[in-house]
Amino acid sequence: MTEGRAPGGPAGPSGAASARPALGTPCWVSLMVHGLTATQEFYGELFGWEFQAGPRQLGPYVRALLDGREVAGIGRLPVDRHLPVAWTPYLASDHVDATAATVRLCGGTVAVGPLDAGDAGRLAIGSDPSGAVFGVWQAAAHPGTAVTGVPGTPAWNELVTYEASGLAKFYESVFGYGRQSVEPADADQVTLLVDGRPVAGVRGMGATLPRDRGPHWMTYFEVTDADEALARIVGLGGHVLRPVRDGAHGRVADVADPEGARFAVVQRPR
Repeated sequence: MTEGRAPGGPAGPSGAASARPALGTPCWVSLMVHGLTATQEFYGELFGWEFQAGPRQLGPYVRALLDGREVAGIGRLPVDRHLPVAWTPYLASDHVDATAATVRLCGGTVAVGPLDAGDAGRLAIGSDPSGAVFGVWQAAAHPGTAVTGVPGTPAWNELVTYEASGLAKFYESVFGYGRQSVEPADADQVTLLVDGRPVAGVRGMGATLPRDRGPHWMTYFEVTDADEALARIVGLGGHVLRPVRDGAHGRVADVADPEGARFAVVQRPR
C-alpha cells in the first residue's frame, strides 16, 4: 500500500459512497471466476457478504452485499475463456465512450465495451500501456460501492508495476488525476488524487515484480484483525502470498483466494 496518505474509498475514509463519484474515483471492484458458487462461499465466510443477482447483460453475475449495501461484484467466466482470475477496479467516468477513446489515444487498449449493463450504467474494460487491466464505469441506477470504511469493504486500490512515474502519466491523461509523491523521495511510488483527495496508488517494483503476474491492480479489503483474517483465508482454501507486516496505515497482508485471485487485507489502526 502506498505510504503517502491514508487510503479512502469513494466517500473518503468512511461512510456511504457519493451518488455520482467524481471522474477517476475507484467506485467498484469486480471479480470474474470459474466457480461462482464456491467463490461466493469463500468471500461470504471471509467478509460476511450476502449476494443478489446482478444485470442479466453481464451473464452469471452477482453483487456482494454487506448489511444490505452493495460492495463488490462477482461473475462467472465463460467456459472456453482461459483468462486470469483477478480483482478489477472500476474508475468513474461521466461518459464512458469518451473515456474509452482517450484510453486508446494514450496508448491503452479497450477489450470489452463500451456496453450497457441494463439500467445500472455503462461500462468498458481496458488495459493501460503496461497491460494492467481496469474498468471504467458510467453510473446510472448503480453508482458503485455503497459503503466504505468498515470491515468487508474495499479500502484502497494500488497499481503494482515496473516503474510508477511514467505509467502514472497515462492515468493522469485519461482521468485528470493530480499527483503526490511518496516519502522517502527514492521510493518509486505515486499517489493519485481527485480534487486533492488520495484515491489510488501506483507502486513501481522494478525487477522484483513477479514475472508470473506482471503489472496489475491490487484491491485492499478492510478487516478487523489481519492475523485472524489470514487464518480464516487459509482455512477456507486460500493462500498467504506475503505475511502480515506493519505499515504507516495499519497491518497489511497479500493473499489469494482458492482460484488464485490476489488481493490484500488491511487492519487499520484503531
